[in-house]
Formats: sequence, C-alpha cells, structure tokens
Amino acid sequence: MTDISQKPHARAASGDMPPEEFRRHAHAVVDWMADYLANVGEYPVLAQVQPGEVAARLPASAPEAGEGVEEILRDFRDVVVPGVTHWNHPDFFAYFAITGSGPGILGEMLSAALNTNAMLWRTGPAQTELEERTLDWLRQLMGLPEGFHGTIQDTASISTLVAIAAAREAAGLGVREEGMSGRDLPRLRVYASQEVHSSIDKAGITLGIGMAGTRKIPTDAEFRMDPAALEAAIVEDRAAGVHPLCVVATVGTTSTTSIDPVAAIADVCERHGVWLHVDAAYGGSAALVPELRHVLDGAERADSLVVNPHKWMFVPVDCSVLYSRRPEIIRRAFSLVPEYLITPEGASVTNLMDYGPALGKRFRALKLWMVLRYFGAEGMAARIREHVRLAKQLAAWVDAEPGWETMAPVPLSLVVFRHAPAGMDGEAADAHNERIMAAVNATGRAFLSHTRIRGRLALRLAIGNLRTTEAHVRAAWELLRETAASMHASA
Repeated sequence: MTDISQKPHARAASGDMPPEEFRRHAHAVVDWMADYLANVGEYPVLAQVQPGEVAARLPASAPEAGEGVEEILRDFRDVVVPGVTHWNHPDFFAYFAITGSGPGILGEMLSAALNTNAMLWRTGPAQTELEERTLDWLRQLMGLPEGFHGTIQDTASISTLVAIAAAREAAGLGVREEGMSGRDLPRLRVYASQEVHSSIDKAGITLGIGMAGTRKIPTDAEFRMDPAALEAAIVEDRAAGVHPLCVVATVGTTSTTSIDPVAAIADVCERHGVWLHVDAAYGGSAALVPELRHVLDGAERADSLVVNPHKWMFVPVDCSVLYSRRPEIIRRAFSLVPEYLITPEGASVTNLMDYGPALGKRFRALKLWMVLRYFGAEGMAARIREHVRLAKQLAAWVDAEPGWETMAPVPLSLVVFRHAPAGMDGEAADAHNERIMAAVNATGRAFLSHTRIRGRLALRLAIGNLRTTEAHVRAAWELLRETAASMHASA
C-alpha cells in the first residue's frame, strides 16, 4: 500500500500550508485512499484493539510547534488505522452496512475544499440550488409525488427530531413562543411500533415530550405496526385528555427491516388529524428498485419522511434527507432571522437555515449528486437489487441447515437468525448465540450485531456494502456454521 509519509515538508512562517506542499501530500493521501479502497478486505473488519489502547499511543497535549505532515500521516497509518473498525469492509455485516463509494468520497473531498456554509442562499447559491435539484431527482427515483420538499440533515435522528418538532408546531400549542414549562399543557403523545428506532424516544426527550410521551403500539406476526391497535390507542388517549401529536411509521425497522402498513396507518392519521412521519431511513432506498417501490406504498400521504443516502445509497456518512409535504410548517417551527441574517433576496430564495435547528449547512448535496450521476438510476437499482438477492440466498441457506432458523421475514437485505440445536432453548440458547457472535467477531473475518426478537437473542447479518459479493456472504455463513458446531460439540 502507498506510503503516505514521504518527503520533508516546507512549513510557511504564517498562513496556510503552501499550495505545492498541499499538492504533494494530497497526491500521497489520494494514492493511499485508492489502495485502501482496493484492499480494505485485507484488514480485520472489527478493530483489534482494547479500550484505551489508541489513546495511550497519543500525546496527552497538543504540540507546541507545528509538526510535519509526513509525521502526522505516519501516526495516522501506525496509530489510527489499527484502531479503525472498517465500515467499508465487504465483511461488515453489523447494524446496517454502508459504503463510502468512490464518487461519494470525491464529493466529500471537494466539499471540504470549498468549505461553504449555505445558511443563506447568498452564502451558498450553488449549494442551495444543487441540494434542491438533487433532492428532487431523488424524490422522483423513489416514486414520491411532486409537492415533497427536501432538505439534508446530518442523520435520521435529527431529521426525525425536526419532523416531530414540526408536528408539535402544527398542533397549534404555542410552544415556539411560550415553551413547554410553567403553563397548562396536555400530555403530548407520539405513537410508534414496538420495533421503532430509539431516535424516536430521543426526540421525545429533547422536545420535552419525554419517554413516557412515546406510546409503543403492538405489532403483528411479521413485526409490523397494528393499525387497529394504533387507532384504539389514539381514541383511548384522547378520552383521557392526552393530545395525539404524531405517528411514526417505519419502512425497514432496525431489528428486522419490517415494513409497517403505511397506507392503513395514513388512514388512521387522517381520521384523527395526526401528523404522519415515515421513518424510511434504511428501507426507503429500496424504492430506487422499480419492483421494490411498493415499500413506500402510502408514504405519499405522509406529512414527512426521512431516508438516509448514507445507509444504502453509497454516500459517505453523513447525509440524511427529510422530505415534507408541509415544509411551511417546518419553516414556521424553526425560522428565526436576526438583523445580521436579513438579505435583499428575501422570500424569493430558499434559506436552508430555516428548515432545522442548525444555522450552519455543510455541502452534503455534492456527494449525493456525484453518486447519483456516477451510478445512474439503473446502476443504483442494480446494486440494491443484488443486496436483496444475497440476503434471500443467505436466508435460504439458514433455513436449509439443520439446527439453524431464521427469526423474521427477509423483505430487504437483512437476515435475522440463530443457531437453535435440538434440546437448547431459553437463556441457554441466547448465551450460546451470543458466544457465537463474539467468537466470529473476534476473528476479524466478519462483523455481525444482534437484536432480540420476542425476547430471544438473534444474530443480524446486514448486507449493503458495494464491495460485498456472494463469496463474502458464503464465507461469513461458513464461519458461523463452523463456530457454532465447534461450540456445541464442546458444550
């Protein structure tokens, strides 16, 4: 692999790094990056370090005098890289696999070089307009109708926070002006399935709704929200003086990638006048595949929807898109224009600062725009389609193997399963699968995570990296089988 700590530097007495020095080191860094992406599979996927090990190799304080880039890059190579868990690795199957693709990385580099802040249109005209146009491209690719306005946030946690804050604003409770404390307000309620992501609870904590303000709705046999139970909960809460604020439907839950019946949930929300937010952070990407576009059936009726291009669209972290049919409500919730931010363009332009809590806005759209242009609609769909195929192939191998079982349907690219040999159940089976996962992860040859399904511990293998092939999935499955057999034999 390319050595990124090559020649001596020529540090300027003041000002930035001289352009020629930057050029030389940048070439070396890009060479290292290209080699890294080509050979990332040779690293242990899970960092093989102990807590505190990296910090122990770093000085306790910053240097008095500046150091050469070659020294800095040497420490990057020798100290930082060994402590990295490689999310770009083809054998990264934990959580939701992601990819920093070539075009996305180039976009990130250009964004850093431009270093723009599009808080206002005039502080970033191209950034603002490229974001609007790129998100409209993505809206079309996902099959969402015209009228959905998109903005880029950092993560789905913040996109969801913005959506629930907008729901609170739409309720007409005067929270923007009067706050939540020191006055008589009814308890506010957010509804979501028992499988919902923890970011919903965090949004409630942040917005003053509290964890008790999120009501978890039962799910069916396929872990999807029960619309009848949702409606009963709303009716019950209203009768008790609780104010139903927002329903969060999920397209691709974290534990199982189950898809809530959004259309039926939308019916309930419309009958009761409740804001509908669709969390499609992971699963929404599947809508780029024409035959999978049904995952967003009913989402065209949502008040807001989040999808994360940094999850399954091969865009480097971070890039989360929040769409809304009611952007004026989001703007009403967040727009605050002090004198020093007033510009002559006025209402004739979009000011991105008006659509969330952050004033600063990085040029995140550039990397998404470059990824969509480089792969194209067909290329994006083909890659996502292949990941879904690989997941179904793995599920078939699991179901065909004695002593193994899938624990949930496989609608997208996640397989949830466990080793369940005859005569082993309950806590013993949970502990057995936890040991299997720990042993596999310790090899550095694959990285999996876990969840609990109806109280039982299950393994999760998520496919979503551009570099993952059927050979990688097969190797991970064989490693799991061998590890499980060895542990069961020695039990």
